[in-house]
Amino acid sequence: MNPDPTAVLDPIAHTRAWVERAVIGLNLCPFARAVQVKQQVRYLLCVARDTDTLLAVLCDEMRLLVQAEPAQIETSLLIHPHVLGDFADFNDFLGVADAALAQLGLAGVLQVASFHPDYRFAATEARDLGNATNRSPYPTLHLLREASVERAVQAFPEADAIYENNIRRLRALGPRGWAELQAQCVRDAHG
Repeated sequence: MNPDPTAVLDPIAHTRAWVERAVIGLNLCPFARAVQVKQQVRYLLCVARDTDTLLAVLCDEMRLLVQAEPAQIETSLLIHPHVLGDFADFNDFLGVADAALAQLGLAGVLQVASFHPDYRFAATEARDLGNATNRSPYPTLHLLREASVERAVQAFPEADAIYENNIRRLRALGPRGWAELQAQCVRDAHG
């Protein structure tokens, strides 16, 4: 049975499906499987419609993450479908997010990774499938613990090659394969 394409998707369910199918399924992040399986990923839906509210929620999430035990919450995905839909605005907001990290004294403790439906690396064409490595269903700010990132990089002998391997993998998948993967994420989100 195909889901009703007009039905509203739950952004958390849709993002979870994307993590399972794209991030883990395509091995875009070799470190993601373990935390997902252990249920150490916190998925938080932010219903903010302005950047000031989003920033307040982001700061609260930063504080929560550093106070939480890594065995309980290793990382957070802050999904915000109603604000920063324009990629240029989203990209500009990353500077604000980094400034908030510094202001909270968390620079070097946490880092912010970014995912967006229209993500585009500098000097690439918008249609370049390599951009899909950071294309999520909704604008999403990913909070990572620096110590965890350092351990993961040490454990993975060729961490620098991940980015290039991902681009090759997505280009080999092709536009049709990527579209099917996205459609499967929607079906998964519908349950």
